[in-house]
Amino acid sequence: MSKVCLVLGAGRGIGATVAKKFALEGFHSYLCRRSDQSALEESIAEIKNQGGLASGELIDATKEHVIEELIEKIEKDIGAIEVLIYNLGAQSGFKNLAETSLKEFEWGWKMASQGLFRATKILCPLMVNRGSGTIIATSATAAMRGNKNQHSHAAAMGARRLFCQTLNDEFASQGIHVAHVIVDGMVDAPDTLGKILGPELFEELRTKKGKSNDGLILPEKIAEAYVFLHNQHRSTWTHEMDLRSFSDSSWWNSV
Repeated sequence: MSKVCLVLGAGRGIGATVAKKFALEGFHSYLCRRSDQSALEESIAEIKNQGGLASGELIDATKEHVIEELIEKIEKDIGAIEVLIYNLGAQSGFKNLAETSLKEFEWGWKMASQGLFRATKILCPLMVNRGSGTIIATSATAAMRGNKNQHSHAAAMGARRLFCQTLNDEFASQGIHVAHVIVDGMVDAPDTLGKILGPELFEELRTKKGKSNDGLILPEKIAEAYVFLHNQHRSTWTHEMDLRSFSDSSWWNSV
């Protein structure tokens, strides 16, 4: 049986890159994303081609029992989930209140908060019995600051942050490291920023701000930070970390 890193939200950006990094650290990475089977298979093949262990599947994390059955299956068939990366996005676009539907507001909460609740509800007791485990939740600037066109996203990510605090307060003393990571800026990721902007604008932004300019957050460097968090000694556990490009203003200094 292998030690497992489960990545919920394994798009070709933060999720798949973190999965690859943990696989190269000796984990069996299990990648889950909502859609695009070919992209999922591409990410898994890339890990295997580099000598790592990986598998995965498409899931809709908002559906009843899906997360719970997934975790039970992995624990039975592959090995103990030592690391959970909760990377599911909850961005439904920039909309004023009148444009924000109840359906998308509820969807954001299900992705950001309820899904993490469901995953930890079944996984935390297993980790407690083993005496160790790492839970890392990818978060966003919206968890710290609500803007007028981010009602759904800010409410969802703010809930994620506070839920991570409650998890930390209950389970840190039982050996589980819970980390909430604020990604405070734009990530050089084709499956998120690339789809929002479209291929031409995305490549233009990468040329002007990213690449050698280091103005976009690199998924590879986020992955290094996540492995660092997992390997931290418990005498110096980090609960909250924020990551941004050197050229961006931090969330608390932005207008």
